[in-house]
Amino acid sequence: MTTMFDAPTLTERVRSAFARVRECDRPEVWIHLRPESDVVAEAARIAARVEAGAQLPLAGKLFAVKDNIDVAGLPTTAGCPEFGYTPQVSSPAVARLLDAGALVLGKTNLDQFATGLVGTRSPYGIVRAARYPDRVSGGSSSGSGVAVGLGLVDFALGTDTAGSGRVPAAFNGVVGIKPTLGLVPTSGVVPACADFDCVTVMAPTVDLAALAMSVMIGPDARDPRSRTWPSDVPLSAPRRPRVGVPLDAQLDVLSDGYRAGFATAARRAREAGADVVPVDIDSLLAAARLLYDGALVAERFDAVGDFVVANPDATLDPTVAAIVRGAAEPRAHEFVRDTGLLVAARHRAAALFSDVDALLLPTTTEHPLVEDVLADPVEINRRLGTFTNFCNLLDLSSVAVPVDGAPGESFGVMTVAPAFGDQVALDVAARIAGSAPAVLAPDAGVPLAVFGAHLRDQPLHHQLEALGARFERPVTTTDDYLMVRLDSVPPKPGLVRVAHGVGRSLPGELYRISPAGLGSFLAALPSPMALTEMTLADGTRAVGFTCTPAAAAHGVDITAFGGWRAYLAGASA
Repeated sequence: MTTMFDAPTLTERVRSAFARVRECDRPEVWIHLRPESDVVAEAARIAARVEAGAQLPLAGKLFAVKDNIDVAGLPTTAGCPEFGYTPQVSSPAVARLLDAGALVLGKTNLDQFATGLVGTRSPYGIVRAARYPDRVSGGSSSGSGVAVGLGLVDFALGTDTAGSGRVPAAFNGVVGIKPTLGLVPTSGVVPACADFDCVTVMAPTVDLAALAMSVMIGPDARDPRSRTWPSDVPLSAPRRPRVGVPLDAQLDVLSDGYRAGFATAARRAREAGADVVPVDIDSLLAAARLLYDGALVAERFDAVGDFVVANPDATLDPTVAAIVRGAAEPRAHEFVRDTGLLVAARHRAAALFSDVDALLLPTTTEHPLVEDVLADPVEINRRLGTFTNFCNLLDLSSVAVPVDGAPGESFGVMTVAPAFGDQVALDVAARIAGSAPAVLAPDAGVPLAVFGAHLRDQPLHHQLEALGARFERPVTTTDDYLMVRLDSVPPKPGLVRVAHGVGRSLPGELYRISPAGLGSFLAALPSPMALTEMTLADGTRAVGFTCTPAAAAHGVDITAFGGWRAYLAGASA
């Protein structure tokens, strides 16, 4: 059968996707599947727009939406039929994907009210893992993870409060991106814990997950918790990142198969160029317990508690209902106490990340059988959140990627970085997964062209890495520049603008650097160097290194060598 991924037209991709849904016969994945004819008609309209020249980065990509996220005209149930309503406006995350040309296939099943990491807590059915149906799919974004794992859609949206976008990624062999809180607005999302909720994406590859996430990122006036990239946002991991892994004793909670899988992931990180170092994450694990063992769980009651109490005859999962009702018990002073503990925990986390660029952690502890979770629905769920629960509490970013595990179960790891370190987490995760680099914020920062001592493998390149600058591509200047060797330590060249055709096209490298990083660069720039706007040979406008004419007059003209590296090679010959 032709799959949707190789069907030649957008409408045929849609028909192939629906054929795949029928073939797989996993009705528990969906709460609401759209009529095939409606999606085919939308695909035809998208194809016509592309034919007319519209630039749609996600044209014809099919996606599923967790059923606690609003899609205009489709019911939102949050896994409880009596709670359902039909929104007239899509959430910003969905609206932005639709504007980019993507197509909604349907709404997916979830652990009711996004409460759970297992995928068994829904009146719409137990969601089984994509590859191993005797095992749980993970939750609460269970249907979304399985829809991607089975190849029913190109990507899917989930939410993540305590791991709900990462555990399903691990259990279904897909990539999951959990952004910094607020980067993707949560307006139009049924809250679980409003201060710690975020919209996530799952996809089969790092690059597609990053593309979908990049489309969704951006503030929304309706969401007071939404945020923008800060002026000092790091746009790249270092070429040799320092990656922390837990102490051996902190991995004792892992099953034997997961312990072996994590060793494989750590080895891959080393092979990809990372410095892997042990770190004590006890403070993070302690913070994780605040979410359900402390008063912060009161946010669960604030989200849906009134509905649960007022509707005792609703189709409520008993475990979820017990958690929500119990969330009414903490007293105000206990909530204030735990809020203070959380502030202290965030301070300790910041100190930990001062010594590493990212953490590498097991996404979860084991891949349990459905029957075991049904027999022990609370304790197993608690274990599964060991390494995920603290991330949103501590305002961290994370990317989950699959790694080979023991036969008969799925395993994955996640990279974790500070708030707004999303690109660092993504870069490290991509290397572990053996994937090409992908970019979350393609338009963030300022283009910076370098031609001498800041080139890769040159003495001052570390300054760019320290500021989180991202290498984009090799470039050349227009043919109106001269290059002179300046009398400096370390040796460096300066570029001087001259009349058109008098100079030469000179090779360099283009980076993207944060605005604050560029400011720091400029503040530390020694005389006679300068940063000025320049137009490169391909028409790109960038900030580039030049020097003053007076300094050039005392330098040695090395233009004829054709670039700084060529000069160094010639000078040492």
